[in-house]
Amino acid sequence: MIVRNLDELKSSGRYAEKEGVWTSARYLLKDDGVGFTLTQTTLAAGQELEMEYKNHIEANLVIEGEAIVRDIATGKEFRLMPGSMYTLDKHDRHHMRAVTDLRLVCVFTPALTGQETHDAEGSYPLL
Repeated sequence: MIVRNLDELKSSGRYAEKEGVWTSARYLLKDDGVGFTLTQTTLAAGQELEMEYKNHIEANLVIEGEAIVRDIATGKEFRLMPGSMYTLDKHDRHHMRAVTDLRLVCVFTPALTGQETHDAEGSYPLL
């Protein structure tokens, strides 16, 4: 059984932050051997990101806050509130705008190592 809390993640290098912009608490990573990654991600109000996970499927559950996610290919926008879920099942290029401070629970497959950084297209490499 794997049990972790936020303080442990911060002290063990499983926490990343761009102060005032976003945080990423990595509860499960590739080295845990469960086949997926589980994170808690926050995005500060007013922040905007454009991403496209070409090598991963990502599912997101909004826990707190409100955001607008836009499918770049179709232009369709979706308002996200607590209890909303969106999944990038076709490696969808998307634009995320945090209307208020936002907290998400995110699942990635295949699992991330925790060392990935977004490339110029907003994607993570396979490590």
